[in-house]
Amino acid sequence: MVIKKYALIATMAISAIHISHAQEALKDTINIGEVVVTGTRNEVDLRHLPMSVSVVNSDQIERRYEQSLLPTLTELVPSLFTTSRGVMGYGVSTGASGGMSMRGIGGSPTTGMLVLIDGHPQYMGLMGHPIADAYQSMLAEKVEIVRGPASVLYGSNAMGGVINILTSKLRKDGFDGNARVGYGSYNTLNSEASLRMRKRGFEVMATGSYNRTDGHRDNMGFEQYGGYVKIGYELSDNWNTFVDVNLTHFNASNPGTVSRPIFDNDSRITRGMTSFSLENNYQRTSGALKVFYNWGKHNINDGYYEGDSPRDFLFNSKDKMLGVTLYQSVSLWRGNRTTLGVDYQKMGGKAWNAYFNGTDSELVDKTVDDIAGYLDFRQSIGRFITLNGGFRVDHHSVTGAHYIPQFGASIYPMETGEIKLVASRGFRNPTIREMYMFPPQNPNLQPESLWNYEVSWSQRLLQSRLSYSVNLYYINGNNMIQTVSVDGRPMNINTGKIENYGVELATSYLCSKELLLVANYSYLNMRNVILASPEHKLYAGVDFKKGRWSASTGMQYIAGLYTALEPLAKENYLLWNVRGAFRVANGFELYVKGENLLNQHYEINLGFPMPGATVMGGVNINF
Repeated sequence: MVIKKYALIATMAISAIHISHAQEALKDTINIGEVVVTGTRNEVDLRHLPMSVSVVNSDQIERRYEQSLLPTLTELVPSLFTTSRGVMGYGVSTGASGGMSMRGIGGSPTTGMLVLIDGHPQYMGLMGHPIADAYQSMLAEKVEIVRGPASVLYGSNAMGGVINILTSKLRKDGFDGNARVGYGSYNTLNSEASLRMRKRGFEVMATGSYNRTDGHRDNMGFEQYGGYVKIGYELSDNWNTFVDVNLTHFNASNPGTVSRPIFDNDSRITRGMTSFSLENNYQRTSGALKVFYNWGKHNINDGYYEGDSPRDFLFNSKDKMLGVTLYQSVSLWRGNRTTLGVDYQKMGGKAWNAYFNGTDSELVDKTVDDIAGYLDFRQSIGRFITLNGGFRVDHHSVTGAHYIPQFGASIYPMETGEIKLVASRGFRNPTIREMYMFPPQNPNLQPESLWNYEVSWSQRLLQSRLSYSVNLYYINGNNMIQTVSVDGRPMNINTGKIENYGVELATSYLCSKELLLVANYSYLNMRNVILASPEHKLYAGVDFKKGRWSASTGMQYIAGLYTALEPLAKENYLLWNVRGAFRVANGFELYVKGENLLNQHYEINLGFPMPGATVMGGVNINF
């Protein structure tokens, strides 16, 4: 049985392997020179970057009709995996999901993967992790994912990789809008609307959403309100500016595991983000000044188990993160691009238990600072090689100064193919939670650190209708923070080690204007087992569009997913999802989607069985 299973994986991986250079589905041609910004902070052809970058575009996001970005990214990006516990909503605190990992790096909560919105870091000031329910599909025009460390440019938390959500932008004067409403299994409602307007360099974008579900288990309801507003103005041909604000509030309930239910474990979470950006773009130089502020308010009832008494307090926290980024890149001579930048972040907050008798018990009230400077250097030598190098000096107010290098090269032995080599260091500063909150806290913690080495080959054939890539990597890390027993009590200690290696395969084939085949496969070997990081991850899908009809279907196979370490517990499962739409009239579309149509019984978070087959249908209106 095991041999047949791995033979199936190998056969599917060889026959169809992934969309690493995320091409826009069902276009007449494929863009060879995919332009990205996440790897360098300035626009650059993906071929010139030594690291592995995946791009998921707006068409791929819209055609999946998902409220959250994470399910789409999990399907389309090799080595990226996110945990889930239900039909909608990830939650926070006990029983939460939404943990993200890349090549086994990330953690739960996710402090080893960095999420950005338009280049601005997004994580909770106290806990140091992103809030998965804040990243809704309505925000994104495209998403760029760096697979591997990006600490030279983005500092702490970018140890495993970066997910950069780039918001929508109109390229010419005009007005458009979209509204979508869907309803399905477990009384699940998904609704959102967006408006965009541009005139004479002035641009406004506004989106809003309301989502809810009863959940597939009792006491597993989820409700969310969200809104985003962005206002921009082109000051001249070379200068532009924008301000934005993003708010989301959600209520989530956790029923506990099947074997040990929990009662009244309810969360009320409000998250906000606002930012200002001033950007310049000339022929030989470009850069930006960015100021951002993230904040949150959490109100949580930790609940009680059968036989226990209800809690007489609620956990409360307020957190914040203020940041300033200034960078400028310049072409010093032919084939060169050099970027200099400075980052400053101030993060922290307050947490306390609020008792029903009117008294409070403070848990922490702390703020820390981080300031860094970095240099990124790229030089093309003739038409056959591009060299990359970077260096960051980072000073944290508690852990001190740290030095982060990166080296890489892109080699072009032929016009349609390239070899990439990279060695990069990633690091993560300990969070306020790990240093100062709850019994395992340890104020003497030092940063986690790892080295990532990788080599890849990618090629485009048949006039770029077929593309494929193969990537090999090796990761070695130490000083990982683990909770161990010291003098009879739990304590966070820099004692853990990571040694992972693996392979990522990728292909896409545009059979015709109507039909696109995509797939991805990743294999991960871990010397030290890590939760929620599958050994095998395979996705193969088909996108079709002709006339009024459009459809997509895909199958994802997960094997060797550890759901528990003591004793070891693994999950293997195969998911089949289908989405289809019919355009009734111009701007009016009916859609339907079905997920887990094989009705697989599986768990990602131990004790939280996932839903069986679910369906949703709705309308999509463009105007």
